[in-house]
Amino acid sequence: MDYHIFMSHRLVAFTATENLAMTPVEFFKCLADETRLRSILLVHIEGELCVCELMAALQESQPKVSRHLAQLRQGNLLLDRRQGQWVFYRLNPCLPPWAATVIATTTAENLFFVEDNLKRLRAMGDRPARSRLCC
Repeated sequence: MDYHIFMSHRLVAFTATENLAMTPVEFFKCLADETRLRSILLVHIEGELCVCELMAALQESQPKVSRHLAQLRQGNLLLDRRQGQWVFYRLNPCLPPWAATVIATTTAENLFFVEDNLKRLRAMGDRPARSRLCC
């Protein structure tokens, strides 16, 4: 499967088997904000979330959530896909293995950190339906 991601303001295509070149400084700068860290952990747990779901889970405004998602996308941590009126975000499958491990370990060892966010997300009514990816 091919993904298109932004790197330094230019569009670059990667296959899912290629890893991104990412420095630890770039990676940890992306996660240094609480909203971005919570968003990454929630996306990791749920697999895919849209802006409205993150707004409900984080109790934040649409502009704030969208701004932070854009930073995570520009940092190549997240990919997005459009489905009708919805834009869904998921972890970039081309993350370097060390970065994916950090996210997985942080999630597993710190579920208490997003426990309230998950409760709000699960209590959210009328969540957008997802269609299966075709590939």
